[in-house]
Amino acid sequence: MQATLDGSCTPSECSYFLGRVHDELHGLDAAMKADPKGPGHFPEPIALIAKLDAELGGDRSFKNLKEHQTLLIGTRDKINTWMQGHPDDYR
Repeated sequence: MQATLDGSCTPSECSYFLGRVHDELHGLDAAMKADPKGPGHFPEPIALIAKLDAELGGDRSFKNLKEHQTLLIGTRDKINTWMQGHPDDYR
């Protein structure tokens, strides 16, 4: 996910960028749920991703990701901020 922080939705890369942010968030979600500490250790990020998923309605198409770009990027940024406050979990 950190790799997407300097990226942006440029005309030539927007589809790739938004898809990567989506994929990185879902990889993180799976890792948090599988962590030995349990999903209860990561309530805020898991809830943010669940909210994003509810808004996306299972549609990972570029058109839908573009329509929800603000929410997608905002979710990434909120989780990044949360992670900065929990550095022991991400070494």
